Amino acid sequence: MKIYGIVGWKNAGKTGLMERLVSEICSRGISVSTVKHAHHVFDVDHPGKDSYRHRQAGASEVLLASRNRFALMHELRGAPEPTLDELLDKLSPVDLVLIEGYKRDAHSKIEAHRSETGNPLIAPEDPTIRAIASDTKISMDRPVFDLNDTSTIADFILAEVDL
Repeated sequence: MKIYGIVGWKNAGKTGLMERLVSEICSRGISVSTVKHAHHVFDVDHPGKDSYRHRQAGASEVLLASRNRFALMHELRGAPEPTLDELLDKLSPVDLVLIEGYKRDAHSKIEAHRSETGNPLIAPEDPTIRAIASDTKISMDRPVFDLNDTSTIADFILAEVDL
């Protein structure tokens, strides 16, 4: 599996770019999965539901399945957060895994940037950021794309990973 990341500060446009890239790349007949890193506590389950009650009772893993999808919830219960590589090993094989977040990991990435956030670019200090997708003109030592030019960004990523 090939991997490529999208990073940036909060409200930089990462999730919108990820969504558009998944749609664009899948429309080209390439299979895609995603990994999203969250810096906050999150729950994909809801209080009162059976699977939530199983986890609250102490289950290490709860697999919720239907004819349309399944979700495996794994409680860390104080264990260290799995590395990106450990998480990637859990995915079924696809052509490309797009990763949102994990900005400190060593895989190649595109930085999403919106000028209105006022945040500095991460790229000048991070050689793993191979290009920037921005809503404003930026002079950089690597490619800069319009944040909304999904097709060109997809072309760049696919060329980078040789797909």
